Amino acid sequence: MDELDRELLAVKDLEDDNDSFDDNSSKASTKSKLPLVNLDMHAEPPRETGFHRSTRVCLEHIRDALLHHRWQEAAEYMACYPQMLEDTTNGPSQSCKELTWRISTEILHHHPKSTLEDYNNIYERMKHSGVRHYLMICLEHSFHLLLHGHIEEAKRQLSVSESWRHGKESAAQFQRTKLIQAYRSLLDYIIWCDKKCTHSSTENSDSAENQDIRNYFRTASVNLKEILKNPGVWDPFILCYVEMLEFYEDHEEALKVLNDYAYDNSFPPNPNAHVYLYQYLKRCDTAEKKLMKVLKVLHVLVPSHELMLEYSSSLLQSEKSGDLQKALGVVLEMLDFACWRGNLVVWKRLEAIIQKLQREKDWKDVVFTKMSDRQGWWPALHFTNFHASKDSEENPELMQVKAPLTKTLCPSLTLKYTDWQAINGK
Repeated sequence: MDELDRELLAVKDLEDDNDSFDDNSSKASTKSKLPLVNLDMHAEPPRETGFHRSTRVCLEHIRDALLHHRWQEAAEYMACYPQMLEDTTNGPSQSCKELTWRISTEILHHHPKSTLEDYNNIYERMKHSGVRHYLMICLEHSFHLLLHGHIEEAKRQLSVSESWRHGKESAAQFQRTKLIQAYRSLLDYIIWCDKKCTHSSTENSDSAENQDIRNYFRTASVNLKEILKNPGVWDPFILCYVEMLEFYEDHEEALKVLNDYAYDNSFPPNPNAHVYLYQYLKRCDTAEKKLMKVLKVLHVLVPSHELMLEYSSSLLQSEKSGDLQKALGVVLEMLDFACWRGNLVVWKRLEAIIQKLQREKDWKDVVFTKMSDRQGWWPALHFTNFHASKDSEENPELMQVKAPLTKTLCPSLTLKYTDWQAINGK
């Protein structure tokens, strides 16, 4: 409700004389910046016109109806409030236009009798109320059409807004235009998927239909390829692009796109980019060495990621010197996070690593080095009376795995986890 509160203040101060610098004006200006809760909402400001008084009171009623979920009442008041957009005294502010747009759609979203035509009317009216929010309103309009299954109409809305220009293009306008282009390409992908599924379910192959499907692929892929040249997080779009490339067996281009998305330094660090690359390489039966290289980078970004189980498994099976110690570090870092604390698979992986590591002469030094920084807080995270009681009741197998590891990981400490096990005869 912050925007609504600010608009109430803006309406109340609409008639203030900005050119006056006397003491009374200074006090009034200071008062208008106080939190809304400290203001008398019903006190009429000096020189407030009847029109502005009516819109202020109307907005207060709308706010009250929204707060109490009285959607019909809010809709009735809202039918009057857009008159503020026609104010010729000082002109409606941008915040007033945005407020009208967002409150109207919020009411329609909750009103039990709202129709698609109601949404269309609101969106079309707000598009023409000013240029600042035009692109975002078009994008939201297309989303609503898409939710109701009107894919072609949603695409038409995006196509119109994509070609829209006003004045000198700002950085924000450029970004919004790119976003609209991306979503229009996403709709091309959705249409491509629908036609592909329909075509595959029919026995007769129609060359004209094949060409139609191919055209949607070409349109979507060209635009998506262009979009992905702009640094950013494009996860859903890149997945669609790669799926289409895989379908047409363009594996070279798919691999290039995923590599660029993961390793291009102009893009923000994105763990998902490495996940997508790994999953694609695995589908292509890529060598284990390349898979481990991708997981190594992912480990740096997200040491608690579920794929670290696969990474630790690969390191455990590797014959390369030092990989076993890396596997130990990977699993211990997973267990640093509470989300893996009760996971039997992770603890069994740690057990397997320790057992293999014990064949080496310096295994105690290796474990001590890895655990030296954890001695102060790992027992509280994993090895308390509470954990022992919980594990014995909910997962006895987990307790059987953890208990022997306590002496290996924390040999110099007397832990309550093993004490509880001894006392209760577990």
